[in-house]
Amino acid sequence: MDKDNRLVLLNKIYKLYDDFIESIDVACEKFCSVCCTCNVTITSLESYNILFNLPAAKKKILKLKFAAEYGSKRFIPLTTTNRLAVLCAQDKDIPDEDVDSAWGNCSLLTDKACPIYDKRPFGCRSFVSKHNCTLKGYAEMDPFVISVNTLFLQFIEHIDCDGYSGNIMDVMLSFEAQEKNWRNKKISGAPGNGLIKNNPINVLMVPPEHRLKVMPMLAELKKISIQADNQSEESI
Repeated sequence: MDKDNRLVLLNKIYKLYDDFIESIDVACEKFCSVCCTCNVTITSLESYNILFNLPAAKKKILKLKFAAEYGSKRFIPLTTTNRLAVLCAQDKDIPDEDVDSAWGNCSLLTDKACPIYDKRPFGCRSFVSKHNCTLKGYAEMDPFVISVNTLFLQFIEHIDCDGYSGNIMDVMLSFEAQEKNWRNKKISGAPGNGLIKNNPINVLMVPPEHRLKVMPMLAELKKISIQADNQSEESI
């Protein structure tokens, strides 16, 4: 399945999640940027979603912002959500990953606002809090929301399972290297530089106490996943 078809499915997932967030009580609002961190991770498909049809001048601005801070400390994941799920299910060791909120804000943040807000990746969408983080200095998230977030991360990775993931800076800066393949309706694996290969869903990470409550969302996500799997088989 080519990238354009996957974009449709990705945005269906985003819409499903946005509807969920609107149904719960969160304190997040415009210009609340405490959670706009340099540690956000993103998939290659989400990168394409941001840059697709973006004018060349704006693409250059995004690239320059990230390139200017390329040597800075940031979270570089060692495993994806779906790979983590398998490791947990098999009771294997989980890689120790280094992350610190003190490493700073996202390079794109401008006057406490996000220039790509409408196209922001799920890692940003899922940063929600029950109270104002500016006042307390930290977020408070309901355990069920955490379970929902994990579930959505798994399905977003699944529909891009032959793509890759990484820190938003690394994935966005890899765009030029991948753009030729994407224009030709091809999808390539991770090109290195801290990027890791995505994986399909093999096991879901939903704790027992949330399994019943999450079922309606899971049913919708499975419908989207089936569309992705069917279209992938048709493209072979």
